[in-house]
Amino acid sequence: MKLVVAIIKPSRIEDVRQALNALDVHGMTVTEVKGYGRQKGHSEIYRGTEYAVHFLPKLKMEIAVDDAQVEAVSTAIKDSAQTGRIGDGKIFVLDLEAVTRIRTGETGAAAL
Repeated sequence: MKLVVAIIKPSRIEDVRQALNALDVHGMTVTEVKGYGRQKGHSEIYRGTEYAVHFLPKLKMEIAVDDAQVEAVSTAIKDSAQTGRIGDGKIFVLDLEAVTRIRTGETGAAAL
């Protein structure tokens, strides 16, 4: 089992969700986060004064999947979140040692 973690632009969440639903992946956790990568933030003008914005709003998606689905899920996220502009995000794939469904006590792939 793997944990796929994706950091994406907030405007792309619905496209990513639809792409994952098409793969029959329905469970995910989404968290509002702030951060920056190569773009190192940007500056904005508010009431005539310029401000540096160092941390940009992003969404962090966490999806637990079976090993066989990792490539398809990563590709679906990349294709649906990509705008071709700086700040599109990153996808991380981590090993997932154990999963337990609290309601039924199921473990492993059955708990996904």
